[in-house]
Amino acid sequence: MPHTAGILYPGYSAEDDYPTLERLLGGGVRLPVVHTLMREDAHRVDALLDVGSESVLADGARALLEHPVQAVIWACTSGSFVFGWQGAREQVEKLQAVTGLPTSSTSFAFVHAAARLGLRRVAVAATYPADVAERFVEFLHAADLEVVRLSSRGIVTAAEVGTLPREQVLEFAAANDDDRAEALLMPDTALHTAAWLDELEDRLGKPVLTANQVSAWEALRLAGDGTARNGVGTLFRRPPAGPAAGEPTGFPPTRRW
Repeated sequence: MPHTAGILYPGYSAEDDYPTLERLLGGGVRLPVVHTLMREDAHRVDALLDVGSESVLADGARALLEHPVQAVIWACTSGSFVFGWQGAREQVEKLQAVTGLPTSSTSFAFVHAAARLGLRRVAVAATYPADVAERFVEFLHAADLEVVRLSSRGIVTAAEVGTLPREQVLEFAAANDDDRAEALLMPDTALHTAAWLDELEDRLGKPVLTANQVSAWEALRLAGDGTARNGVGTLFRRPPAGPAAGEPTGFPPTRRW
């Protein structure tokens, strides 16, 4: 059965990762993208609060519902975790009220993906400025994940992040791993990674979770896809089990995985 998961994506930077993921995941998967309003392209708290605001997401969701999607993800890590744990939860609840469909965000996708792989200790290689990156660490701590190393590249705009080429992405990941970490997390959906997921893991010798990867995985999980796939990292080699009965769609599962 084909699965179609809708992607709400802020602005323009690495949205072409989703057609790449469609191709790598194979037939039966569709990831239509709708671009949401970005008044200012800045990894700065005030700008990110606007990017992830209720009215902006509602407008995007209504446009996305013109596609026959089975689930929706707000594909912006910083535009979700910047609200804090409870704020990110409320953001998903309000968005789901508009979509009427299983809905989540990239920040919760990282938490679910880490649970799926049984992770406890991670390193984070963030392209954001340091103050924004620290908020991602706080979000992970709220999910009982220990961050043993945080690295920040200090890039302000998503547009600049989207220009980083393959070798720089691979080098950034390798330079900011930590032997104590069970996996490396790369949290910016503006960062191209989809075509290099297996290369990233080969370079580090461990799972690497990237923002567009976990967004697609989470959306397909909520759409009911249970297919294991190769070529897109360790995460997709594990069937993406759907939420348990009664589990809120956008929020952390119990560690039943």
